[in-house]
Formats: sequence, structure tokens, C-alpha cells
Amino acid sequence: MHKIRLQLILILTVLTPLGFYTKFYTGPLNNWVNNSLGGLLYLLFWCFVALFIFPKARAVTVAAGVFSITCLLEFLQLWHPQVLQAIRGTFIGKTVLGTSFVWSDFFYYIVGSLLGYFFIRILNKQHL
Repeated sequence: MHKIRLQLILILTVLTPLGFYTKFYTGPLNNWVNNSLGGLLYLLFWCFVALFIFPKARAVTVAAGVFSITCLLEFLQLWHPQVLQAIRGTFIGKTVLGTSFVWSDFFYYIVGSLLGYFFIRILNKQHL
């Protein structure tokens, strides 16, 4: 196993419950934490998953790919066929696909993918 994958497992072990926690947080700024911060962590999560699958991928490729797919998923929220609504009715479906289109989400997707890009660059430099 690549050394980078071991680091990614550790990162994902922390990031995954943190991301899920944002969906249940009820304290100050809970709307921002539930939606916006959750979206940013969502991008980071998928950047690290993609790097785990493709450990030699370039940071820009991973970040741009995750950003693009996430933007497609955001636009998919404008479409409401029964099968998607059934999937969105589950916790995981709601978490992965989202439930409502919001333009402001794109800002957090940009920030999340940029952070993913920079963290991947750091990880890649450690493993040259």
C-alpha cells in the first residue's frame, strides 16, 4: 500500500464523522454549519477519496474532477424524478446527492476544491 494511502485513511477517519456531524449540529450558526461548512467538507472528502483511488493523480486533476462532479450533482437537484426523490429520501442519498439547488453552494465547492488541491499538493510533496 502506498504510504500516501495510509495518511488518507487517517484523514478520512477524522473527516468522515466530522462531515456527518455537520448535518446534526444544532449550536450557533447551525444553518451555515449544516449546509455551507458541510458542503466544503464534502468536497474535501471526495478529493481525498479520489486520491486514495488514484494515488498518483495530479492535485489539479483530482480537485477539478471532484469540483465538476459536485457541480453536476448540484444541478441534478433541479430534477425531481421519482427514483431520485426516493434516493434523496434516505440519509445517505440526501447527504450524497443533496436535496435543493442553492447558488451559494458553489462558493463553498470552490473553496473546498481549492483546499483539496493544496492539501493534495502537500501530501504529494511528502511522498516524492
